[in-house]
Amino acid sequence: MNILFLNSARRNWGGNERSIQLVAEALSDEHGVVLAYRSELIGSHFGITKYRLPFLHEADLYTIARLKSIIIKHRIDVIIPTKRKDYALAGIVSRITGIKNIIWLGANRPLKNTWYNKLVYKSLSNGIIVNAMQIQQTLLKTPFLTENDIRVIYNGIDTRLLDRRATKKKKSCETFTVSAMGRLDSNKGFDFLLKSFARLLKNRTDIDARLIIIGDGPLKNNYAKLARTLDIAQNVRFCGYLSDPYPELLESDVYVSSSISEGLSIALLEAMYLANAPISTLAGGGVREIIKNGTNGFLVDFGDEQALADILYRLYSDRILRKTIAERAVTTVMERYSMQKILHEIIDFCQTA
Repeated sequence: MNILFLNSARRNWGGNERSIQLVAEALSDEHGVVLAYRSELIGSHFGITKYRLPFLHEADLYTIARLKSIIIKHRIDVIIPTKRKDYALAGIVSRITGIKNIIWLGANRPLKNTWYNKLVYKSLSNGIIVNAMQIQQTLLKTPFLTENDIRVIYNGIDTRLLDRRATKKKKSCETFTVSAMGRLDSNKGFDFLLKSFARLLKNRTDIDARLIIIGDGPLKNNYAKLARTLDIAQNVRFCGYLSDPYPELLESDVYVSSSISEGLSIALLEAMYLANAPISTLAGGGVREIIKNGTNGFLVDFGDEQALADILYRLYSDRILRKTIAERAVTTVMERYSMQKILHEIIDFCQTA
C-alpha cells in the first residue's frame, strides 16, 4: 500500500507531529510512504520521501495540482491529512484521483452540524482515525457520523528504539527526580507543576528532589523567573528542546503531564515505557484510557497544587509503590501502544474503510 501524509503545520513540532513521524517512518519499512508538508521545521524531522507545498488555504489550486501529481507519481492508494486545513484539500484531491481519504484527528473538539463539516468529514472522507475513545464519543454526537466512520487507533511508540535505550538505564544519583516535557506555553501547565513542586519542597524540607523540564517555547523565561520567585531554582533544571530526551527520562523516577488540554501524549507513553511512575492532569483526549488512578499511575485535577504535591510525596517516600506503579505503566504501554499493533490497525482501516 502507498500512503501520502499531509501536514500543514507552520511553527510547532508537537506531539501530533511526533506521532505522525513515528507512524510514517515505521510504515515505510513495508509500504510506500510520502509526506507533503508546509514548514521546513516539520519536514526536517522526517526521513522519508517528502515534498514542500504552500498549503495556502483549503482550496489552494496550486497545492491541489501538486498533490495530484505526487499521487500519480507514487501511485498513492490512501491520503491521510493530519491538520484541519488539510482535510478539505485531501478530500478534493482524493475525489479527483479516485483514492481513499482517511482523516487523522487527534483533538477532542465537537463538530457542528454544518454543510461544510458534513462535506469535509463525511462526503469527502472515507473514514476518520482518532486516538481516544473520548474523541470518538464526541464525534458521534454529530448527526451525520456513525461508528463505522470512526476507528479508535491509539498512538504508538517505537518500543524497539526505547528497548535499546532502556537496557542502559543506570540512575546516576539517589536524588528523587521528576521530569516533564513539552512546549513551554500556557497550555502545558508548567506553572501549575512548578507551584506544586514548590509545595512539596516547602512542606518537606528534608526532601532531596529535583525537577527536570524538557522543551522550549515562549514562556521559558517566565517559568525560570517563577522558579526563582518560588525559591526552587536550585532544584529545577530547564533543559531546552532535546532531540534525544531519553537519557533524561531514564534518569527520572516520576513523569508529570500537567497540561490544561492534551491529546494522547507520546511523551507520557514514552516516559511510562521507560519505567517512570506517571502523573497526569485530567486533560481530555483519553488520559483515563491510559492511566487507571492508583493502579498504573495517578490522575489529578489541573490546578490542585496540594493534591499533586501529596502524590509526589507519596511516590517519594514509598519506593515499593513507586516501583510497582512504574512496572504496571510499562506493561500498559507494551500491551496497548506498541508500534506493530498500531501499524496493523492503520493498514486494516485503510483497506476496509
